[in-house]
Formats: sequence, C-alpha cells, structure tokens
Amino acid sequence: MNYKESLEYLFSRLPMYQRIGRAAYKADLATTHALDDSCGHPHRRFRSVHVAGTNGKGSVSHLLASVLQSAGCKTGLYTSPHLLDFRERIKINGRPVEEEFVIRFTAGYRDLFEKLNPSFFEMTVAMAFECFAAEKVDIAVIETGMGGRLDSTNIITPLVSVITNIGLDHTEFLGSTLQAIASEKAGIIKAGVPVVIGERQPETDEIFKEKAAGLNSEINFASEEYTCESATRTLQGLQSLNIKATRETHPLPGLRKEDWNNLETDLLGFYQQKNAVTALHTIDVLRKQSISISRDAVYAGMRQAAAATGLMGRWQVAGTNPLVVYDSAHNADGIEAVLAQIRETPHRHLHMVLGFVNDKNTEEILRMLPAGATYYFTMASIPRSLDAGELQSRAHAAGLSGKAYQSVPDALSSALAAAGPDDFVFVGGSTFVVADAAGMPLPLTHT
Repeated sequence: MNYKESLEYLFSRLPMYQRIGRAAYKADLATTHALDDSCGHPHRRFRSVHVAGTNGKGSVSHLLASVLQSAGCKTGLYTSPHLLDFRERIKINGRPVEEEFVIRFTAGYRDLFEKLNPSFFEMTVAMAFECFAAEKVDIAVIETGMGGRLDSTNIITPLVSVITNIGLDHTEFLGSTLQAIASEKAGIIKAGVPVVIGERQPETDEIFKEKAAGLNSEINFASEEYTCESATRTLQGLQSLNIKATRETHPLPGLRKEDWNNLETDLLGFYQQKNAVTALHTIDVLRKQSISISRDAVYAGMRQAAAATGLMGRWQVAGTNPLVVYDSAHNADGIEAVLAQIRETPHRHLHMVLGFVNDKNTEEILRMLPAGATYYFTMASIPRSLDAGELQSRAHAAGLSGKAYQSVPDALSSALAAAGPDDFVFVGGSTFVVADAAGMPLPLTHT
C-alpha cells in the first residue's frame, strides 16, 4: 500500500463529514475510545492545548503552535479540514506528517478499521495522537472538529481548554440556539483544567461559568484581559497590532501584565485581532503552568504564524492587480467579518466567487452580501456542495446577479478575465471552494 492507495482507502471506505455531511456524524465517543484503547492511549504521552469555537479556532491554534515552536517546544498541531493535502491535518513544528507514517498507520490498523468501522475523523484523530506520541512532541495544539462534547479529540486532558466564541453553525447537530451550541462546546472543559473563553457573549457567559464552576475549572475571559486598541499595515505587508493589558495582575506571581505594542503578524484578516487576544491570554495561562515562553518568542511566533505553520485560507492574498483574496469564512458571523474588511480595502469593482455546502443557511448570508458586486456562483468538488444553479437562484431572489459555474477553476478564471487591475476578486463561502481555488495556478495578472 503506497500513499495514494492509503488515501484512497481512507476517503472511499470511511465516512467523512466534510464530504457527505450527516451520514458521517456519530453521537458518541465509543469508537474513539475503542481506537484509543487499541493504539495504547497515545494521547496520554504528550501535553496538549485543546481549542474549540465557532470561528477563529483554526487561527488561534496556528498562532499558539507558532509561538510554542518559537519558544523551542517540539510542537504538534492537529487541525481540520485540509486544503490541498491530507497531511496538512497533522504537523510537527510546521512540517506535515510524513507520507510513510500515513502508510504505516493505515496498513497497520486496517484490520481494526474493518472491525470498528470508524469515521474518517475518528481515524485521523487516532493517527494524529499516535504520530505525536511516536515523535515525542513537547506539546500539541489540538483543534476540535465540529463541536466539542462529542468530538473525537475530546478524550484528551489538556493543560488549558480554549473556546474562541459561539455562533450559529452546524445547527442540525449542535442545536439551533447560541446557548445549545455553547453547551456542546463547553464539553471540552475538564475537571481542574483552566479554560480560556475568547469573547464575552451575554447569551453564553453563564453556561461557561456554570460548567467551569461545576468542574472546579478556573475560567478566564480573554477579552477582559486584553484589548486591541489599533491595527495598521506595515511596509512589509504584515498586520501590526497594539494590544493593551486591561489588568495589572499577571498569572505569574510577582510580575505585572504587559502590553503588546507593535505585535506583528502575517495573518492579515481584521478578525485576527480577536484571535491574537485569545492566543495571548492562553499563553499567560500556559506560562502559569511552567511552559517557558519568552516575550521574544511571542513576537517571533506571532510574526510568522502562517509561514511557520503553513496556514492557508485566512484572508490569504493570492494575487495582485487585481487583488485576489481567499478566505474560508463560511457562516454568517465569519462572512460579516470578511465583508467589513472588504469594505475597508480600496478597490474599483468587487468580483465574488462563491460556493457553499448544502447544509448552510445561505439565505441569511446572501442577504448580507453587497448588491453591487459581480457574482460567480460555483460549487466545490465534493458531494456535499450546494448546486451552483440552485445557489444562483437563491442569490437572484436576494437581489444578487451573476452566472453559475460548475467548477471553482471555471468561476475563478472567469472572474480574473473580467477583473481590471484595480478590482478585487474574492473567493470564499466554503473551505472547499478555497481548497479548489488554492489548487489551481493563477494566470498572469495585470501589470
């Protein structure tokens, strides 16, 4: 079995939520525990940070991993989904897992897979934990998949649990209210383990407080500890943040909490300001647990977060003249943050290449979009994609105009052909649309 055959087995034989949706969802952790038992409980052999939330969990995970790498820790990073290569899901110090490890793991546990019939996600989590244990990482940053309480990653006992924020997403699985979704995400809070909540939200604060109190878990709201007072763009194209400490007390005895002025990052989305605040306070909590992270390591890690970890698809500038940006925001809150940045970005005309999966509340999102843009409605190359023609019909009903394209490359090529040098081409609506775009070379742009 070679690498290609291993992936074909994983993708074709095992259900995968990102591709087929509800059919892959499991409402318990029984199979995860059975896999963990058979693998010898690898997650017990490394320290970890657990990150959940509706938006921002991927960015916060990459920020933390980059800072830990800069601090000299051998750092594992588990995230999902991937854009171009399965190995993006499992990284050590920013390097994707070796193909040979994927081959060995898949072949070695194939008989067990046939017996237990795990989901794609359950199997991948088991692979990640086995990899991190085998490589003897100092610490691993583990991003949840869709939820929290029933997520396959939720067998770990981390140094700190992180929940970035709560929004309405995956409502058919997690609940139709913010409170219900918060209860599911709060499932990652563990007894005696501190938890960092990225943003205060009146609808969910008490849920987190009650859960933490019941488990004797210290709760921290990052937005009460730091505030981002300003953000600018540097000549080197980085985002520079001035983040102020709102309290003088520091989690380490005898120290004062410090401001973070001119904190540069290569993550360019405006929404990264909130994620940076969440990451900074999580670092405070890790320091309290004797994880050595210097001030210089924080500056270095933040500055090269994308470069050091390979993060793609978050306000990713893929071209200029016209400006081409990919962003994987895929729910109303995420799209709203992206639209705010589009409005602040100078451009003559906006072209939007959009596609969604078929279980999203597209009507709400479509009502948010600017009527003056030109739209290229498309669909990613997965079965779960919303048909481009159906998306076009829904968009027209919302007052948006554009043509339907059966593939992302066709839609993006048409947008680039129509765009002038001062225009803005945005690609998004789904991680899988971004993945299809990222996999194609862009033609020469205007000079």
